[in-house]
Amino acid sequence: MGRYILTPEIFDYLGEHQLGAGGEIQLTDAIQKLNEVQSVYAYEFEGQRFDVGEKFGFIETTIEFALKRPELRDQLLELFEKKLLEQKVLTK
Repeated sequence: MGRYILTPEIFDYLGEHQLGAGGEIQLTDAIQKLNEVQSVYAYEFEGQRFDVGEKFGFIETTIEFALKRPELRDQLLELFEKKLLEQKVLTK
């Protein structure tokens, strides 16, 4: 979810500079290592999760929330229709 309350010890593990997924230093890897030496707590929730940490997830989240806004919904749907029609013309 991107919301964490962590103890300062997390920086010891992030400072190891071990690369994880995507060749990047992964916070989740550091959290797992921290969990081996002290308790790490999580909150399980019910609801929809959005991944705004990657480009398409950010777009999807923005669209999802815009569609729920009455003042944006109709304009957004019109834009989608227009763009879909344009794409059909371009692919012929």
